[in-house]
Order: sequence, then structure tokens, then C-alpha cells
Amino acid sequence: MSTLSLSCPPKLARHLAALAFLAAFGAAVWRLPQVPEVRFAPATNAPTPAGAAWMQVDMLPGVGKFAASPSLTLLADGRVAASWLSATEGSLAQEAIWFSTLEAGSWQPPYTLTTRDETAGSVFAHIRQIGAPLLWRNGEWLHLWYTATAIGGHAGQTILHTRSADDGASWTRPARVAAAPFGNAGMLLGGPPVALADGGIGLAIGRDLFSQHGEWLHLDADGRILAKARIPHAGAATAPAAVAIDAGRALAWLGDSTAGTDNGGENWQTLMQSSPANPETPRAVLRLPDGRLLLAGNAGSGRGSLALWLADREGRDWRLVRIVDQAADAAADFSEPALLLAADGGIHLAYAWRRQGIRHLRFNAAWLEASQP
Repeated sequence: MSTLSLSCPPKLARHLAALAFLAAFGAAVWRLPQVPEVRFAPATNAPTPAGAAWMQVDMLPGVGKFAASPSLTLLADGRVAASWLSATEGSLAQEAIWFSTLEAGSWQPPYTLTTRDETAGSVFAHIRQIGAPLLWRNGEWLHLWYTATAIGGHAGQTILHTRSADDGASWTRPARVAAAPFGNAGMLLGGPPVALADGGIGLAIGRDLFSQHGEWLHLDADGRILAKARIPHAGAATAPAAVAIDAGRALAWLGDSTAGTDNGGENWQTLMQSSPANPETPRAVLRLPDGRLLLAGNAGSGRGSLALWLADREGRDWRLVRIVDQAADAAADFSEPALLLAADGGIHLAYAWRRQGIRHLRFNAAWLEASQP
């Protein structure tokens, strides 16, 4: 008895196999859990109690012949912590990142978090300089990002990340932020990150290697990159400043450009609005409890005048409210501001004062508008 055999042409068999694969793949994708929507977690600090305007000023502890790049954050217990760039003491002085906390109205004796040589030893690479420390607490971790330059300027600059579980007493070994398979140089740090509702972190950086643009890094709570998006920007690369204005929207300023997102940072678009501060120097922006935005930056060209502006929650209609510091001499340099909203609603401002020290102001919202600029 003969048997009946069924066969099909080889070309048809290949097509059927491809269709079967696509069907199986589609079924698997359909069963995958949906990626949760990214949402921001804007700060909900209590508003400053009503009362008279007040302002206090002091200097962070002096530790070297120069001081630059201050950064401010809140520790888990509500204390204000600061980091900044200065130099170690002694005949073999080198760049170092310093750390201090504000307790009972006074800055505590500072100590170094890392030096140029310690960083080079940790990453097993030649490091010519370090800079731009960015201190930020998120959940159980106190994070520190900073730049390290091997050769050249911005093009040879990469970002390192370390974290502490004990409010700065000990730190993990710094690791490079690998934002791309290749070309992890030409990276610029700007303002503090933005908290995400899922406990993650949104970090805006500048890129100045093969092209000049901004980049949004979606990080998990430990600082690992989950996703990234391009922030459009035309012009020279600058350190970006970003702020969340509600759960879905945020603004970012890069040079003379402003970009916005309405989907948690997944996509960014250029906006037809700008900030009044000098686009060629660093800026800081802070969302106040009433939703308004506070901007700190240099007024006019150069670094000889540091000012504060207020705008509505959309970042429009900026108006000058305070000239914080200004001088006309050649050494006048009041720049690199950092802003922080404390747990009690008070506002903190730190900035590099003539490159000789870090000046620190504490004030309430009423002081911003108590008099003419």
C-alpha cells in the first residue's frame, strides 16, 4: 500500500515559517507587561509661614585658594548639605570636592569626598581635572555626580557617579555614566536632577562631542540608566537646568533655548520662550510651593551681576525681583548658582563668590518681593 505524502514548495515553506515566527513573537509581546508611564514627583515642601521678609547670609567654610560649583541638597533628616569644588591644603594642593552640612545655623567643618588623584585611582585612568559636583538625595541614597577630564576641554569630559547610604560618611567607588555604547565623552553636568514618581531620577546633561545638544537620562533609584531622550538645542553646548512643573511636564534650559516635555521626559520639543539670564553661564531654577518658578543667573553679559527672577508655573513672563550681588571691577565673578527649597519652605541660594569662596543666602518668599531689585 502506498502512503500519501504532503509537501509544499521551499519558497512557500520559508514564508509560512516566517509568518509562524511573527505570530509567536507578536503573542509574546502582547503578553509582556506594559512599561509604566513615567511621571514626575514635584516637591511638596510646606510653604513659608506668613510673616515679615527675612534674609541671612554667610560663607561656606574656606578650604583652598579657589572655590567653585556649589551644589545643595536636603538630607533625610532635613539638614541642608553642600558640596563644592576647591583644593586640598598643603604644598601638593590638587582639586577636591568638599562636603559640609548646615546644623543649628552653622556650617560644620568640611571634609573631602574625593580628589583628582583619588578619582584617577578609582577609575584606573589619567585624570587631568575634576569639576561640577552635583549632590542630590533620592530615597535612601545620597548621590554625587561630577565630571572628570582626561584631555582637552569639554570634548574630553565624562561624568562619574558615586553614592552614599550614610549621608556622606562613606561612598561607593565612582563609576562612569555610560550614556552611549561609544562616545561617553563631551558630557556636561548642569542643575540638580528631577525626582520621578516611581523613585527614579531624571537627569539633564549637555553633550559637546560629535554634536551639541542636551540629553535626558532616565535613571533608576541606584543611578543606572534605564532610558534616554534627546533634548533639542541650537547653539553652543551649555550645562542644562531642568525643573518639573507638574506630574507630566518639565522644562529645560540650554543656552538660549528652552525645551519642554509633556510625557515625563520621553520626548522633548523646542519651545518659543527663553529665560532672561545670561545663556552662556550656569543657571539654577526652582519650583516654589505656590507653583511659581524662581531663576538664579547672571544678568547681562559676563559674571559680574547675579540676579533672581520669578515667573509663572509655565516659565513665562519672567520679572527681575532681586540683584543678589554685583560689582564692576575686573575680578567680579558671582556665578554658578544653586537653589534649594528646605523642608520648612525657606529658600537657600549658594554661588561662587569671586572664585574665592562660596556665599550662601537663606531667605523666605516674602523677601523676594519686599523691595525693588
